[in-house]
Amino acid sequence: MLALSKQAEDLHARLLAFMDEHVYPAEPVYEKQHEEAEDRWAWPPIMEELKAKAKAEGLWNLFLPESDYGAGLSNYDYAHLCEIMGRSPIAPIVFNCSAPDTGNMEVLERYGSEAQKKQWLEPLLEGKIKSCFSMTEPAVASSDATNIATEIKRDGDEYIVNGRKWWSSGAMARNCKIAIVMGKNDPNAEKHRQQSMILVPLDAPGVTIERPLHVFGYDHAPKGHAEIHYDNVRVPAENLILGEGRGFEIAQGRLGPGRIHHCMRTIGIAERALEAMCERVENREAFGRKISEFDSIRKNIARSRIEIEQARLLTLKAAKMMDEVGNKEARQEIAMIKVIAPEMALNVLDRAIQAHGAMGVCQDTFLASAWANVRTLRMADGPDEVHLDSIAKLELRRQRAARG
Repeated sequence: MLALSKQAEDLHARLLAFMDEHVYPAEPVYEKQHEEAEDRWAWPPIMEELKAKAKAEGLWNLFLPESDYGAGLSNYDYAHLCEIMGRSPIAPIVFNCSAPDTGNMEVLERYGSEAQKKQWLEPLLEGKIKSCFSMTEPAVASSDATNIATEIKRDGDEYIVNGRKWWSSGAMARNCKIAIVMGKNDPNAEKHRQQSMILVPLDAPGVTIERPLHVFGYDHAPKGHAEIHYDNVRVPAENLILGEGRGFEIAQGRLGPGRIHHCMRTIGIAERALEAMCERVENREAFGRKISEFDSIRKNIARSRIEIEQARLLTLKAAKMMDEVGNKEARQEIAMIKVIAPEMALNVLDRAIQAHGAMGVCQDTFLASAWANVRTLRMADGPDEVHLDSIAKLELRRQRAARG
């Protein structure tokens, strides 16, 4: 495996120490404060304390490669840090490196105007506000983004937004102030030039958050996933990002790094699940011997280690390719990790749940909620079927070229 840069090595060590000293001990505090809160959609006080400590130690905004706004790390370097943060459900927020904010900040940094950066990127980078990404729609198969029907129509110095979105992750949080909305501005344009992205403040007249959406019974408060109705919402024309018809271009720039982040965070939670499984089976007995002495358990541990290593190596390869040859040349590897990482993590989590018995399916461990969260990743940022189709097309193209 390739070595990390000196900067990344230093951050890696400090991040591990911060997790041990502050994040893991804060998890039960976070849960207790959230359970006792009057408002489920407000962040527990412990989060602001942790964020202040992370800022003070320089563990803040570690993403955004090749940008003055971030830490200046490569995708490969940041991937290693992302895995550490993925071990805890609260850690990415503590370090201001959580989705969808990271993707939205990358969009604003790469494609936003100076005014958009001043108004929205800077408070996001400071951790003062949160954001959401409104792309998926309930009325169409949004895995094919050309189906998206939300209308973004020019009217003088404004755009009018009409449509219904759902799975706008993060929108339920009280401090979520801005949505990046993808919609259609020209149905007569070329297929991939019909869509645009626009910034819509969530307090704009006509924006209605209809309901939170649950994931296998979890509402993921205080962050949550929302169904949002945009009803004749007027926003200034300068809120359009990059220009009309540039929506797919922006989406592709956003999703490449985002998929690396998702996959490495997923590997982090799989590592924690394997650790929990090993600890459990070493400390429980059944039928007169340790559970760890049973052949079936040993095989589950071995398979889990093998699968985690495979997924990590492939993800790091994709990250390295993005750094060296760009997102376009790495698109097959990016698609492969998006399939394999959630699949691997679900396998490991399932084995860990089985080893914990009834305890594994209740709130006394992180395993059940982690399983529900990872299961959604087989659909988020494109379902497995879309990625498998892309992988096959690219492979057939490569094989045909090799045959001449």
